[in-house]
Amino acid sequence: MAATVSREPGREERRSYPLVETRGLTKRYGSRITAVRELDLTVERGEVYGFLGPNGAGKTTTLRMLLGLIRPTSGEARVLDEEPGSPAGLEKIGALVESPAFYPYLSGRDNLRVMARYSGAPRSRIAEVLDQVELSGRAKDKFKKYSLGMKQRLGVAAALLKDPELLILDEPTNGLDPKGMADMRGLIRRLGKGDRTVLLSSHLLGEVEQICDRIGVINKGSLVAEGSIAELRGRQGLLVRAEPVEEAARIAERLTGVEEVEVSDGALRLATDPDRAPEINAKLVSAGLRVSELHPAEQSLEELFLELTGGETV
Repeated sequence: MAATVSREPGREERRSYPLVETRGLTKRYGSRITAVRELDLTVERGEVYGFLGPNGAGKTTTLRMLLGLIRPTSGEARVLDEEPGSPAGLEKIGALVESPAFYPYLSGRDNLRVMARYSGAPRSRIAEVLDQVELSGRAKDKFKKYSLGMKQRLGVAAALLKDPELLILDEPTNGLDPKGMADMRGLIRRLGKGDRTVLLSSHLLGEVEQICDRIGVINKGSLVAEGSIAELRGRQGLLVRAEPVEEAARIAERLTGVEEVEVSDGALRLATDPDRAPEINAKLVSAGLRVSELHPAEQSLEELFLELTGGETV
């Protein structure tokens, strides 16, 4: 997993390595529990990457290994081209893993002052990050008076203090009410713009669908799929609504290149190349059928998730 460096006249060096890369990463507890199994994960610079899986799938364990908080049993990982937990790597990483911990009797601003002092971040960043997470108006309030959503946003503010290249967020909407979830999603979308990279773990399908550029799906410690949502859904064939549907099914079954015909909810699902839609439409219309709908059929993210995880619920 070596990095390459490109140089252009008048520009600073820019490394082309993935910001996170693991190969065969494994974590076992004793001889019976394998929390993470042979994980190959790649997070590219400048993307919002969703790490999706059911509760207990190994997401938090993976993030803790990437941060150097626990050691893997085997395999390797590079984070910003450094060993996990190395000072050089941690300097460019902001993280919110599990629930944020702050002093309850200090204000939000004073908690950030404490964190800035110990992390070496400039105090000038405090006002900026409070503004980014929309807590400037409540910065003087004690942490114990914050709502759960405000506490989570202060945790994100703390992760932003060092103006990190990589932001790691572990279930940041966990336990929030619908408004708090919407606010956090909006915040993550804003933070993911530009050069900053966000690695977001979640068990919420709608969350990753709205926010993420690519996702990796983990189940029982193993990565079962990785790619953009569109790539993972794939092109599943054609959805056709035509009357009468029974006659449409008989015609479709006789067409060359249609591998399977399924009738569901008054429509046909055809296992075929979606580019054949004009030809199929012409065949049905020429047979006197009324075609009201014909377009590529995709799996929903929920269908995809259930297929990849063997029916595990989120």
